[in-house]
Amino acid sequence: MHTALLPVPLAPEISLHLAEGGTGLFDATGGEFRSDTPPPFWAFVWAGGQALARYVLDHPETVAGKHVLDVASGSGVAAIAAARAGAASVEAVDLDPAAARATGRNAAANGVTVRARAADLTEAGPADVILAGDVFYTRSVADHMTAALRRAAASGSSILVGDPGRGYFPERLFVRRAEYTVPVPAALEDAETLVTAVWEMRVTR
Repeated sequence: MHTALLPVPLAPEISLHLAEGGTGLFDATGGEFRSDTPPPFWAFVWAGGQALARYVLDHPETVAGKHVLDVASGSGVAAIAAARAGAASVEAVDLDPAAARATGRNAAANGVTVRARAADLTEAGPADVILAGDVFYTRSVADHMTAALRRAAASGSSILVGDPGRGYFPERLFVRRAEYTVPVPAALEDAETLVTAVWEMRVTR
């Protein structure tokens, strides 16, 4: 997919290699979902990731001096924001190897260091802070992420989630920390903006 280095709408301090114009998620896959070719989620900057990036940039104390893990990193926008905000180290994981490569390329474009690799949250090491944007989009993914994030919180990680009200978000487990009106590509969301919150997971032991 052709991309261009563009500023993130809600966090213009960060620029990412993104799909241009009215490009849709499945344009690079012939308009169809194919299990052997994951759609290029990494070529778009989603609302939850933008909200997390804005929150971290505005509240650097959240990540400063800490080891940060960005889960389902996509373009790496939240990871890059954490690095810019003074995190001691930043790791980004995504199941799609192309997303890990995109995160590395985007980190380099912003002059920060992010260790990006293809992996699941359960394969990542411990972190002081875990960032997760737009990870509750299907029931199976939401159940998997919720269980893994709850285990991480019980082990001492601070969990911050960006979510624009997707149907499977387990709101009862979280406390709202901020809310933004996020510009998004109409080709992705059938809207020009999405109200998106940043949530912190409650600690339950």
